[in-house]
Amino acid sequence: MQATNFIFLEKAKMELIAVSIYFLFWLLGFFFLFRIPSFNGAPGAGGGFPLVSVIIPARNEEHSLLFLLLSLRNQTLKPDEIIVVDDNSEDTTAAVAEQGGAKVIRAQALPEGWHGKPWACWSGAREAQGKILVFLDADTSLARDGLLKIIGAYTEKKGIVSVQPFHLMKKNYEQLSAIFNIIVMAGLNSFTLLGKKVKPSGIFGPCFVIGKDDYFKFGGHERVKDTILEDIAIGRLYRQENFIIRCYGGKGTIFFRMYPKGLAQLIEGWSKGFAEGAQGISLATLLMIILWVAGGAGATRTMLMGLFGSDVSLVVWSGFLYIFYVLQVYWMLFRIGNFKFYTALLFPVPLLFFIMLFSYSLMLKIFKKRVTWKGRTLRTDKS
Repeated sequence: MQATNFIFLEKAKMELIAVSIYFLFWLLGFFFLFRIPSFNGAPGAGGGFPLVSVIIPARNEEHSLLFLLLSLRNQTLKPDEIIVVDDNSEDTTAAVAEQGGAKVIRAQALPEGWHGKPWACWSGAREAQGKILVFLDADTSLARDGLLKIIGAYTEKKGIVSVQPFHLMKKNYEQLSAIFNIIVMAGLNSFTLLGKKVKPSGIFGPCFVIGKDDYFKFGGHERVKDTILEDIAIGRLYRQENFIIRCYGGKGTIFFRMYPKGLAQLIEGWSKGFAEGAQGISLATLLMIILWVAGGAGATRTMLMGLFGSDVSLVVWSGFLYIFYVLQVYWMLFRIGNFKFYTALLFPVPLLFFIMLFSYSLMLKIFKKRVTWKGRTLRTDKS
């Protein structure tokens, strides 16, 4: 009996030590996603900007594109040129673009060694007349003063201004993107506790601004033509040239709805390159993210063990840590999307979804060496 009690006490002690370690892992979340700068303080009034060309690569975006074009038409700072590059769409994307007042370029067939989005962006940039190039994904939409804020921030120091749009969701399955969104924001090293002391490791592909001369000087999308995650690659390219890169959160400025067509699209979208994207994260940040994820999973496991084992002290301590994770996850999420509180309250569900989908993405990269996106097969062994 004494031996049994001793084993039980030792086991409980070990679990409490584990909870203490998970608490340290929880603290890492405040380091890698501490402050997300917005455009509230960015200059934007006064005008007098050089010519601005907006370039929109679009493949099968007949539904999303209309909202973006409407938002561009209603901007306080209207772009001098809107170019939609129809990337061999199989729907009415080109017609929607023309009706929306955009200049439509029909991209030629993909040259050998190119992926679709880099080719569309490169094709649009070569046709652009503006001195400032604004690359926007077709599923984004701007607040009325959004372009003014973004261009105003760009003209401060030039370089590249990159924005991750605020994620708008309408259906419950979209909440499963929670952990992916957190890691996308954390992975660029732009929002850490160290602030500007750490250089961003990439840019956000849905929205970035660069001078036309600078774009072509270092090769633009031609230099990253065979990459799936061209935003990470192009950010790395310009960082190597000691180029200024500034990253922002899009809340109040630019928005997107990532995967409105259902769970299958969400799975295909996140799995197509997330494992590859992990390679672009610095080793220190990647380690912190892994430990933070492990802490959330461990806190959940320990609390469940305490509940099933009727260990009150273990339930209490792990329960407190679980609540800490809930509050921290919600603090992260409300700054990057219209996530529900229940998503944070039930964070182990999107966390498990992330682990499963990341594992699937890793398998696609290592074994299958190809992924599918928008009807195209993309190789992952050329990136």
